Amino acid sequence: MSDREGLIQSFLDQAGWGAATRGRLAGDASFRHYDRLNLDGNPAVLMDAPPPKEDVRPFVRIARHLKALGLSAPDLLAVDEENGLLLLEDLGDGTYTRLLAAGHDEEALYALATDLLAEMNSRPDAVPGGVPPYDDERLLTEACLLTDWYMPAVLGAEIDAAARAEYVEIWTRLFPVARMVPDTLVLRDFHVDNLMLLERPGLAACGLLDFQDAVIGPATYDLMSLLEDARRDIDVVLIERMKGRWLQRFPGLDRAVFEASWAVMAAQRHAKVIGIFTRLCKRDGKPVYLGHIPRVWRLLEAALRHPVMAELARWLDRHLPRDKRGVPSP
Repeated sequence: MSDREGLIQSFLDQAGWGAATRGRLAGDASFRHYDRLNLDGNPAVLMDAPPPKEDVRPFVRIARHLKALGLSAPDLLAVDEENGLLLLEDLGDGTYTRLLAAGHDEEALYALATDLLAEMNSRPDAVPGGVPPYDDERLLTEACLLTDWYMPAVLGAEIDAAARAEYVEIWTRLFPVARMVPDTLVLRDFHVDNLMLLERPGLAACGLLDFQDAVIGPATYDLMSLLEDARRDIDVVLIERMKGRWLQRFPGLDRAVFEASWAVMAAQRHAKVIGIFTRLCKRDGKPVYLGHIPRVWRLLEAALRHPVMAELARWLDRHLPRDKRGVPSP
């Protein structure tokens, strides 16, 4: 038995789940792993998030906060923050991804998730203490994944320092536009892989799985993340209906301000995701995400068509022409 496995067994023993059967449930793009446990017909989920690469404390803090808001984050059945182990309520298998693939009502699922965001974004108690801001440094670090990982992979060389500095300056001028909408709790990975449909009343029917990277930032971010999904195509008519549905809760928010903030946040996220998918392949040996890059480029180029993004669009045309925006080799 490995040292890590010994820690896990001790954790489960102390929680009263030592005799449970275990089967690997999933891994993801991080270093976390999940096992589904069964003890006398009762299910639970083990999150194995080994430090120092992973830290479960933000997950614990946000899970408790979401539960206090009446939302369906998993119950915490046992917690070992020092060793990165959590025993979680099992919310089942009804992820949005699986349901959509099985032909479930797409608009109903997106409406539920949109309504949840509108409720959370409109509540003054939605922002807990201890959550970091989505500040310029963090946003820039993410946006530069495009220049630092993707561009060398497709161009065959690092970009020069002056060009990278110009890229950073452009983003620094854009972020105040994104922040013209109210700040709120931003879960950051709010998309179909991390949402579930539960047999619960009201907004509690939307289960939340992945929120440990939550920050305080522009209210446009999570809705954009839901509707401009790196992993699936969504009809633009549905996107516009969901935008309108969310905006009904914010009658004082100017639509032009909303759309400009959306464009900046969309471009930032898509640049980040293209860089992350490249890094997952080149550094972590996970090429499976490369297949999503053409879709993410389409989303990024759509965001660049907003007038506020013109300077960044010109920079990309100079330094990363359209015929170079391909999929890196594994």
